[in-house]
Amino acid sequence: MTAIAVVGSINADLTTHVHRHPSPGETLLGSGGDISAGGKGANQAVAAAQLGADVTMIGAVGSDSMAAAALEHLHNSGADTSAITTVAGPTGLAVITVAEDGENTIIVVPGANASVDAAYVNAHAETVAGAGILLLQGEIPASGFDRAVDLAQGRVVVNLAPVVPVGIEQLLQSDPLLVNEHEGALLLDLLGVPFAESDPATLVSALLAQGFASVVMTLGAEGAIVGDADGLTDIPTPQITAVDTTGSGDAFAGALVAKLAEGATLIEASCFAARVGAFAATRPGAQASYPTLDSTLPTVND
Repeated sequence: MTAIAVVGSINADLTTHVHRHPSPGETLLGSGGDISAGGKGANQAVAAAQLGADVTMIGAVGSDSMAAAALEHLHNSGADTSAITTVAGPTGLAVITVAEDGENTIIVVPGANASVDAAYVNAHAETVAGAGILLLQGEIPASGFDRAVDLAQGRVVVNLAPVVPVGIEQLLQSDPLLVNEHEGALLLDLLGVPFAESDPATLVSALLAQGFASVVMTLGAEGAIVGDADGLTDIPTPQITAVDTTGSGDAFAGALVAKLAEGATLIEASCFAARVGAFAATRPGAQASYPTLDSTLPTVND
């Protein structure tokens, strides 16, 4: 099986629940306040590892009490955590608000993730270069992102979330680029191609026109679109009742690379990933909601 290296963030998630999301200037009463494991890098690594993939997580946590919670599922997932370092200061923190309809808003404080720069990645150059698939997100410094891509000798998969400035040459190595609709539009702005259209298929075509070999755009309950040299393909998703969408996109990303590592086509991997993302949305939390090889995934009704 192809080895996967994930260079990315490791966070502690502070989650609250509200009836609805507040308007600007409004205060609402909520519930929750639990701390759990998160961070887009860690989420995606756990999702892939729990599905049987050979995963190494490269990242950092702080020297505070949050680190243990942030690492809980990584340690239990089967992922190789030997490339995770403890640095002085706080662990990365995500403040998550979940409404009754399952939709969430997230604010991320980088903390220790800010140390995953070019020098940090260089210290793990052998692991990055030896991976068959390198998976990256947007929650580490741009220098770390760029250096990881420069070192990569295998396939590069990028989920640039949040959309932050990184090297354009490095970003265009994505195969696929994995984004949602909002991120796709922001990424076109970042590339200097402001785009007024919001139609997902049009956005995917516009991203392909910028030089990406392939694009996967996730559309929540509407599934996803895969775009490559062969055209655009709609990816269906199971219809479920969402409980908490936190981390569902990361579950999709982890499942996608897990299947690609097995030799699946991008369309096959995306179909599987849609089912995994749907599974995660039916359970609370991020990593705690992810399936294992023993889980029964929801299916698409024809």
